[in-house]
Amino acid sequence: MTIRLSRRSLIRSAAGALAAGIWSGPAARAADNSPTGDETISFAGYDYDRIRGIADGRVSLAGYDVSFEVQDIYTANQLAFGPERRYEVTEIGLIPYVTKYVNEDFRAYTLVPVFISRVFRHRNLYVHVDAGIEKPEDLRGTRVGVPGYGSSSNTWIRGFLQDEYGVKPNEIQWIETTASSDQGAVSGGGFSAFDGDESPYFLPSDFPLIQGPPGVDESELLLSGGCDALITPITPKAIQEGDPAIRELFPDVRAAERAYFRKTGMFPIMHAVAIRADAIEADPELPRAVVEMYEAAKQIAYANLATTTSLKVPLPWAAQELEDTRALMGEDYWRNGIDANRKELEAVMRYTSEQGLVREHRRFEEMFHPSTV
Repeated sequence: MTIRLSRRSLIRSAAGALAAGIWSGPAARAADNSPTGDETISFAGYDYDRIRGIADGRVSLAGYDVSFEVQDIYTANQLAFGPERRYEVTEIGLIPYVTKYVNEDFRAYTLVPVFISRVFRHRNLYVHVDAGIEKPEDLRGTRVGVPGYGSSSNTWIRGFLQDEYGVKPNEIQWIETTASSDQGAVSGGGFSAFDGDESPYFLPSDFPLIQGPPGVDESELLLSGGCDALITPITPKAIQEGDPAIRELFPDVRAAERAYFRKTGMFPIMHAVAIRADAIEADPELPRAVVEMYEAAKQIAYANLATTTSLKVPLPWAAQELEDTRALMGEDYWRNGIDANRKELEAVMRYTSEQGLVREHRRFEEMFHPSTV
């Protein structure tokens, strides 16, 4: 069955019923992909379990035939920020969006408060075993490689290094790699401090940030002695291959991340959902309807995690992990909406301002469609 969500559906009751498998809401139709006469609307993003209900048609949108294309965040950003603007609804890097919105008056897309990528980032600090770095405070005065200085993940890491350990960004020599081990060239995705003839950011002229050697990715830079540590969302090739010269900075990542959540209450946001301006102009009810779609799809993923009759995810203790996570973070731990994410969104705006990524501090509410705030 395909779930047809009306513009005025009540998402909490609908999504709850959907997760329980008892939804029989309005205008349901068989998922046979037969022509409906509806207008096609294009979506793009990663193939997450929490959005798969949209991608495979189990959750749909009244009045539209949804076309979903899987895209990585580099490509999705390029297609949104560049002239093509291919998709009406797209996953988008939150901090690259903030910098484009503030620095370049980017208004081609408007955000809605659906946060489909969230990651605790303590596991993404790596050090060379010979660098003498045993704790976060030891990063002062070291050389740290980073693929894409302005990415959401790296901005959050610099933020918690300052907030939790007192290590300021200007106390580190940053080296932005020109290549990424999983994506190739770093430039063009809204992450690089060296895109174009002038930096897109507003760093002080004496800020310690340089560009690394051409074609050398973050793993190669660390192994060759070009830096002492890395912050990167990408697991370095050397770690994947078991090279003993590189290790994670935090010896117990899970404990560090759980302690961070207990202290701050924040689950860092990496990517949001954005809707193209002309699609909203044509259908002003679209933003709320899109939020409802993603919320319903997320409830399917929750239900799959909780199922123990036959495991729907390839983890033997998935149900127990779900219980443990909810005990710490609450029932709806992957929360959408403005109010539930106010701490994270305020942190994003503060980090982009403090770290010199934007020309001025702005309120996050102005970036989201008014009907969803």
